[in-house]
Amino acid sequence: MLSSRAAVVVIFCLSATLVHAADERPGQTFKAGDVSIYYEILGSGAGTPLVVANGGPGFDHSYMHLSDVWDTMAKTRKVVLYDQRGVGRSSPVAAGASCTLRDQIDDLEALRAHIGVERMDLLGHSWGGYLVMAYAARYPQHIERLLIVDSAAPKIGDTVFLFKDVFPEGVGREDADEFAGQMGDKAAQGRSLREYLSMLFYSPERRDAALAKMTNVDENREVNEAIWKDLQRFDLNPELPKYHFPTMVMTGRYDINVAPVVAYKIHKAIAGSEFVVFDRSGHLPFYEEPEKFVKTVEGFLAKE
Repeated sequence: MLSSRAAVVVIFCLSATLVHAADERPGQTFKAGDVSIYYEILGSGAGTPLVVANGGPGFDHSYMHLSDVWDTMAKTRKVVLYDQRGVGRSSPVAAGASCTLRDQIDDLEALRAHIGVERMDLLGHSWGGYLVMAYAARYPQHIERLLIVDSAAPKIGDTVFLFKDVFPEGVGREDADEFAGQMGDKAAQGRSLREYLSMLFYSPERRDAALAKMTNVDENREVNEAIWKDLQRFDLNPELPKYHFPTMVMTGRYDINVAPVVAYKIHKAIAGSEFVVFDRSGHLPFYEEPEKFVKTVEGFLAKE
């Protein structure tokens, strides 16, 4: 996920333990260079596998299980979710070890090779949207279709945050707790993160239901800061016109974390791409409008 929080959290991600059976989902690990990567495969259908990169950086994929859209789509194809290096059930990044955009791209490529597919459908949410755009620029031969959901801007500094304009009182509380957290108040640090998360939804009812399902919300700031620093070196804008595979760009109409104009500009830069707006969603349309999300994605993936 992308967040404005002291330039620390970049693109929506709830690294949360969900009070849900999703915590018990069976998964596996494999070696990718010097780290172990945890992944889950849902379903066993014959369709092209859909690999999903979650937001962050510095969060695991557990927030994706707030919605059962992945289980629904797994009825016709394999859906693969994974924890990026250094977070969740993947191995920690050792002190002094590399944690860069290139590492993240290499890990995603290693996952593709490990599951044994030549071409995959690839979906990225928030920071994951940036990651899949970068992966697609480097490995276009392995992309069947690309789905970019509420993504950060291709040049990370161009990402538009709306928190202070729409939720000034929430940002005030968040900043106060963030400062207290930096002074050693762990409870305040947790409140700051939850304040941030509370601003990601269109529906107050969906917001409250999501927050109630999450406990021990946390983020790996070392991973976040390492990748966020590395991203300043890159500009993916020149790469987007080179995409020659079907691409869909999606956004929540009320995404405060990444303003919809960011998605629209990505769409305009990719010739022939489709642009879809979820009018009753914030940063998580797969959670707030699951039926429309499934219909939209499955319709796109089914096209010849």
